[in-house]
Amino acid sequence: MRERVRRSAVVLTAMLVLGSGARMLAQQGPSDSTDTDKYVWLEDVSSDRSMNWVKDENERTAKVLENDPHFAAYHEEALKLSQAPDRLPYPDLRGGDVYNFWRDAEHVNGIFRKTSLSDYLTLQPKWQTVIDYDALGKQDSVKWVSHGLDCLYPGDHYCLVGLSAGGEDADTMREFDLKTGKFVEGGFTLPHSKQSASWLDKDTLLIARDWGPGTMTKSGYPFVVKEWKRGTPLDTAKEVFRGQESDISAGAYTLHDTKGHSLTVFTRGVSFFESQSFVQTPQGLKQLSIPLKANLSGMIDGRVLLSINEDWTPAGQSKSFRQGSLLEMNLAEVVKDPAHLKPTVVFEPTAQEFLQGVDTTKTRLLLTTLNHVQGKAYIYTPTANGWTKKSLPVPENSTVGVITTNESDDTFFLSITGFLTPSSLWLGDAATTSLKLQKTEPARFDASKDVVEQLEATSKDGTKVPYFVVHRKDLKYDGSNATLLNAYGGFEVAETPSYSANIGKLWLENGGVFVLANIRGGGEFGPAWHEAGLKTHRQRIYDDFAAVGEDLIARKITSPKHLGIMGGSNGGLLMGVEMTQHPDLWNAVVIQVPLLDMLRFEQIAAGASWVGEYGSVSIPEQRTFLASISPYNQLKPDVKYPEPLIFTTTKDDRVGPQHARKFAAKMEEYHEPFFYDEIIEGGHAAGADLKEQAKTWALTYTYLTRKLMGE
Repeated sequence: MRERVRRSAVVLTAMLVLGSGARMLAQQGPSDSTDTDKYVWLEDVSSDRSMNWVKDENERTAKVLENDPHFAAYHEEALKLSQAPDRLPYPDLRGGDVYNFWRDAEHVNGIFRKTSLSDYLTLQPKWQTVIDYDALGKQDSVKWVSHGLDCLYPGDHYCLVGLSAGGEDADTMREFDLKTGKFVEGGFTLPHSKQSASWLDKDTLLIARDWGPGTMTKSGYPFVVKEWKRGTPLDTAKEVFRGQESDISAGAYTLHDTKGHSLTVFTRGVSFFESQSFVQTPQGLKQLSIPLKANLSGMIDGRVLLSINEDWTPAGQSKSFRQGSLLEMNLAEVVKDPAHLKPTVVFEPTAQEFLQGVDTTKTRLLLTTLNHVQGKAYIYTPTANGWTKKSLPVPENSTVGVITTNESDDTFFLSITGFLTPSSLWLGDAATTSLKLQKTEPARFDASKDVVEQLEATSKDGTKVPYFVVHRKDLKYDGSNATLLNAYGGFEVAETPSYSANIGKLWLENGGVFVLANIRGGGEFGPAWHEAGLKTHRQRIYDDFAAVGEDLIARKITSPKHLGIMGGSNGGLLMGVEMTQHPDLWNAVVIQVPLLDMLRFEQIAAGASWVGEYGSVSIPEQRTFLASISPYNQLKPDVKYPEPLIFTTTKDDRVGPQHARKFAAKMEEYHEPFFYDEIIEGGHAAGADLKEQAKTWALTYTYLTRKLMGE
């Protein structure tokens, strides 16, 4: 049911990803006190001193990389790929229309457009522009980046349009009439803030935002929810729910099904992975007695769907449910007695298959799973005695995702992709379980000479870690192959096969090998795979990654001279750790929008929200561990490190550019070579528009070519 299923502020904090493995405690690192941190001045994001430093480093890097003989061609290719007019227009089903967000050479910030379903299925749909973000930005003198729409159920008539200045997480919201294609004169408008809003009815919003002093958590997210009535000043909105300042965030959303049932839920995000939910009952607002690690995933036929990330025995019951299961609860019983729930199983994980996605159509439930990191999809039909299940005929060795469903019928679109298979869109009817290929991305690179393998490495503690290798069929196992190893390893994010035009054209076509590692910390094998690397167990994640690198070398696919690594965000932290722990294992390290100072991450941007993943310096044992792995604190003089490419953006208000700046400054102090690229806009991403992103990727692959493809 798209964005209206879970539009709480808790969800906003889950966007740590770019869009993208037990050595235990070492000696305690330096203090996190600002008194001993000589580069704390770089944490002042926009000061003249900081920006002059950024300018100097950018110019030094550009002088080398932009003058490299590969850069111009890579830039031209990346821009051509990003602006290709025959890219797949991903659909967003709303009633009888198909909507799409599109960017190209003429619309670098994008347009939101629509057509009919029948027209969409033709080779050349006739699109009608609904919102032109470039024109709107020009009108407002702001570089608006789309944050999507949240629309009134049912019918999607009125929507809140999210507008971000330069890609920040904070945004402005304005009410838009989807039928007339115009912003509503005198309609709801929410000024700039980190915020969430959901529709209670046509004239009422539930809003969590910065209401002034004492309303934002230490993580920088709102914890006060207010009800705002149409036609009244925003500052007269009535408080209806309050979390605590120590929470991650608070918010509200409403679940709907097509039989007229609804359930409004208020949430407290007590940690990144734990939340409390409250529902309205005849006796007032009551807490829902579900596990802290659980999410309401939707509603169908009066059945509330609940996915649990921890084992659970409901109050008053003897039956237990396994973590990773999807459960159902009767809506009437939930409202009548939220303290004593009676769930039943819809899906239960196996040793190899784990839940990934939950979506609903008018009368059916769609589930996507990973079976040993291979995508699967199923249709579940509610019956009087439970559910019937049918698998969908999706290709092997691919990633499967539900792109959009329709609330008014059982239509849906699947996306299917693989490393060498261009992404495709399949139109399905959940009622008849039909599935038909409709559109395929044109091939962006020559994959005829390539093959994909799934291999395994053995980590330090004996755990088997799978990874994918994309390489030439005639690969020579002599250690000479330029190899790029990528992973994420955190926040239960599963890394799966996908078609990347940039990787294919700029790397594989030039003879490079690409590797994707499914290390612990991710969600490839359910919640337990993630939990194995939490907090002081995190060294397992870093050991997993190093084991994959060592396995590639042992198989003579590559050698340290030709092995490079790349990761962003939490993956950027992974890169920093691998660079400082194994400086001799890699010859190139791309560190993108990273966390790197793990002794001060809680004081930078939204860092306090990730204590559930990393731990906290306020707890002695956790602080000692964080000091032992913190790349900024573990950099040492007189160590020969690989020369990294460090990338960030000034307007990243999630992780912040501070980590990248300080890490680079300390390398400079130690006379260690590095490249540094900080663009102003883009938020927590590769750039705010297609041109910025193309340049980022051109610089990245120029760097990798220089480092790994030489003799």
